[in-house]
Amino acid sequence: MKLGFLCPNIPGHLNPMTALARHLQARNHEVVFLYSPSANGLPCIPAPEKDHFNEITPEMSKLKGGDASSLAMRALMTEMGAILKTLPAMIRANGIDALLIDPGRFYGELGAMQLGMPYIHVSNALHLDYTGYTPLSLYDWPHQTTPEALARNREGVAKFVKLLQSGNAGIRAYAESARLRIDWEDPGSTLSPLASITQVPRAFDFESSHWPSQFRHTGPFHDGKGREKVDFPWERLTGEPLIYASMGTILNGRVDVFRTIVAALAKHKDLQLVLSIADQLDPEQIGPVPNDVIIVKRAPQLELLKQTAVCISHAGLNTVLESLAQGVPQVAIPV
Repeated sequence: MKLGFLCPNIPGHLNPMTALARHLQARNHEVVFLYSPSANGLPCIPAPEKDHFNEITPEMSKLKGGDASSLAMRALMTEMGAILKTLPAMIRANGIDALLIDPGRFYGELGAMQLGMPYIHVSNALHLDYTGYTPLSLYDWPHQTTPEALARNREGVAKFVKLLQSGNAGIRAYAESARLRIDWEDPGSTLSPLASITQVPRAFDFESSHWPSQFRHTGPFHDGKGREKVDFPWERLTGEPLIYASMGTILNGRVDVFRTIVAALAKHKDLQLVLSIADQLDPEQIGPVPNDVIIVKRAPQLELLKQTAVCISHAGLNTVLESLAQGVPQVAIPV
């Protein structure tokens, strides 16, 4: 079977999705990533359209909370509206039999629905529970089962639906032209009837008896293969307990966060800090740092975690799971 993958072109989504694809390759399936300029060495077909999401990353990197979510959603929805215009033709031209869709490609399943082909959803980031029985993962609410908590959860879902609707004009136009009847008030209405899987281990999720029957917790998809080779000054490691800090590849433009991390670690002379700051800042912007602090744009995260005493991160799902897999304690700074 030839499997097409729809996935945002972001390391936190591509790394686990390509790991899953390699396992499917090992089971004699063909795989191809659609609308991806690169896919960690796997077959891919670049997008004829511009990459709306990565285009706004410099602006978004400095935001947090609702402002970051709103800007990200508008970009993702605009990009998906453009993709849907060519998706059915791309599927046919490449002989694809089924789609595996990251929910970050909101409404990518409409292309499969138009063609009457099978599709499944694969949540590489935190999955979204639209039922209201547990808090939507965009919010920092505790899980409670009181009537007040359930009402709050459903209000949160309704707020998210409005956010989707504010940017989905192109997607709605596509659905109308394809004569698809979509319940736009329920983002879960187009969930794959075959399978919806999440990297989150069952033990780490909220308790809920309301997951649909096709929903499955799998655990992490990390195999460490195919990732971009990163030069790192291993010779500068001193052998002292290592603190590795990264705010991910998207919301990493707040220099105050990195300065706070450096200031905290500077108080401890018997520790060494590796700070991965990505592309939106220059190391000079962090300011004066102790001589043994290593600041890099990108770090070989999996290899470093094997030597790390504590990981400081934005609590992105993949960094959390990779740290847990190595038994590394964590300090989380959610954005």
